[in-house]
Amino acid sequence: MTSGTLLQQITDYANRADPYPFYAELRSTPVARQDDGTYLVGTYYEISGLLHDPRLSSDPRNLADRRGGLTEEEEAGLPPSFIRLDPPEHDRMRRLAMRAFGPPHNPRRIHGMRGELLRIVTDVIDELHGKERFDLVDDVAYPFPVTVICRLLGVPREDEPRFHDWADDIVGGLDLTPGQDFTERQRTAQRARVELGGYLGGLIDQRRRNPGDDMLSALATDQGPDGRMSPIEQITTAVLLLIAGHETTVNLITNGMLTLLRQPQHLERLAKEPDLAVPLVEELLRYEPPVQILPQRVTLADIEIAGTVIPAGAPVWLALASGNRDPRRFPDPDRFDPDRQDNQHLGFGGGIHLCFGAPLARLEAQMALTQLSQRLRNPRLLEDPPPYRRNPILRGPRHLPVAVDGTQEARPTR
Repeated sequence: MTSGTLLQQITDYANRADPYPFYAELRSTPVARQDDGTYLVGTYYEISGLLHDPRLSSDPRNLADRRGGLTEEEEAGLPPSFIRLDPPEHDRMRRLAMRAFGPPHNPRRIHGMRGELLRIVTDVIDELHGKERFDLVDDVAYPFPVTVICRLLGVPREDEPRFHDWADDIVGGLDLTPGQDFTERQRTAQRARVELGGYLGGLIDQRRRNPGDDMLSALATDQGPDGRMSPIEQITTAVLLLIAGHETTVNLITNGMLTLLRQPQHLERLAKEPDLAVPLVEELLRYEPPVQILPQRVTLADIEIAGTVIPAGAPVWLALASGNRDPRRFPDPDRFDPDRQDNQHLGFGGGIHLCFGAPLARLEAQMALTQLSQRLRNPRLLEDPPPYRRNPILRGPRHLPVAVDGTQEARPTR
């Protein structure tokens, strides 16, 4: 294998359960040009520098060779979401979205949801009562964050099942499942994106006329220093929030339980020390990040990184999961250590595109893992490694079969 085929090995489904040996090989050549012209970057300090470098664009329209064709938004007739824009347009759109989501304009929105989050995750785990086996993905890690993001946006509860289907179809368009028609999967994803956009557009129109205390109402009615999003921008942002607002959290919770079930001493400790949830989730974001790679970056100028010149207009992939295990930055990086100090991981990216929903994802994972550690009796894996999603970017088990001796009643909260 050459450095020019490393990306093929990392994204090969056969290596999905353990891509880390390939990341270790990548770090021996911090910047590896691939046979297709992509530049793959795998070391912590180089990734961190590029995440803060204004010469690295997030807009795929800047590619010298747009081999990938139209973006998903363009195919659905929507403008790019702000994660695919550069300043100053990115900054305007992100500021407008942040006004509806959290600090500094709504500093209590996420904190104020703690009680509701606990009720939702408690109800989800209650559904496991009487089961000796269950799928942690389908029964816990998926329904919990999907319900949360729907409540946050203001989606009527009776419509939540529709979101499950749309989200599955949209994310399924990114999966590389052998034996299936990729073109048909793309068409299904595009159709779901259009239907979801139309549905959210209708809800936004309703909130514009009759606003409530939810994010769709804020997007529709807020008038700040930057003005207001256009109706089509409101739809694009709402679609982004729905998909990004739960997909990564599903993987974070699932990767977290897989790690803890493999190392049950940490699961037992979390059950006794719920305050451990905060550093434990940070270590999970380093050790098994839900987003493995940031693929959509483009150089706006020639950039020299670790002795390699990446030419302007070239595609750049940042291997966050590789940087998170760089021994130059993290001592003993292949060891899961909830007590790790100075844990400035790349699990949420960095720079101006630092994950928008990080505060919510952290809180959801902390609550879910704590509740699972306290309520599951003698949990154990039924399949290891479990079957993984085909998607190499959003890496996590598609199913996580678990056996238990029962479930405990929920503990009273303080």
